Amino acid sequence: MISKTYLRYIWLLDTIKQSRIPLTFEHIVKIWEGSPYAYMGGLPIRTFHEHRKGIEEMFGVIIECDKSKGYIYYIKNPEVLIQNSYAQLLLRKYSVPQDFSTFNMMRDRILLEEIPHGTGFFDSIVESMRTNTEVIIDYQRYEGQRETLTMQTYSMKVYNGRWYLLGYIKEKESIRHLALERFLDLHTTNNKFDFPKDFEARKYYKDVVGIYVNENLPVVNLKIRVYGVQMEYMRMLPLHKSQSEVKSRYGEFAEFTYRVCLTPELKSKILALGSNVEVLEPLEYREEIKNEICTTLNRY
Repeated sequence: MISKTYLRYIWLLDTIKQSRIPLTFEHIVKIWEGSPYAYMGGLPIRTFHEHRKGIEEMFGVIIECDKSKGYIYYIKNPEVLIQNSYAQLLLRKYSVPQDFSTFNMMRDRILLEEIPHGTGFFDSIVESMRTNTEVIIDYQRYEGQRETLTMQTYSMKVYNGRWYLLGYIKEKESIRHLALERFLDLHTTNNKFDFPKDFEARKYYKDVVGIYVNENLPVVNLKIRVYGVQMEYMRMLPLHKSQSEVKSRYGEFAEFTYRVCLTPELKSKILALGSNVEVLEPLEYREEIKNEICTTLNRY
């Protein structure tokens, strides 16, 4: 689970963000006492200011005090919060309704997505990335193999409800990603590493769907045709950010193009659409998808 300190940060940030009225410290304490996190203890003024500092260090979000209006607390730079995808993810995952008592009464009818596993290592991983220090991971692969890996931590990403850690693994002499849910243990070290100056997480993943990156895979022009109601879903939830609609026939189909690498995750996404999608180009990939479908059919 995510640490109690992080939960307190998220609660405070979300409380100030959602409030429709100006909040003094006294107001914030009162809301805290009625929240589901009150069991963690009180919110003395010193702890409150420590949380403000922690939020600024963690998210870059400044909680400012306007003394001229009666010591009102507000988010000074809301644009930073909007641009911080990590903060937005945590707020979506862990924030709670202000009227928690009503929410709790309806808990059997309000179903939430399960929180990704492996978040118990968040603190150590984030600190490793902040200080550029190596971590030693006791890791168990899905096949059951257990190994000890030394990683220089670069980036974290959520995909399909799972957290992944990306970095350079010394034993593999290459950049790999590891699923946090497969971590058996993690140890921090004092061994510094030089973070690559030219590494950008968004750029690293920009040509793929998912997390699988293979530098030997070229970026290709992919064209698919989508049928029926799936057309609108595709318009609302693009398969990849490079998606462009190039042709459509009302009520029948729409064609979309992409600049992507043909990764296993992309294939899974396409196959999951079933008869609502048809690969048009490249022709070799169309044949590959066709063979995959034939193999599946032969099992029935």
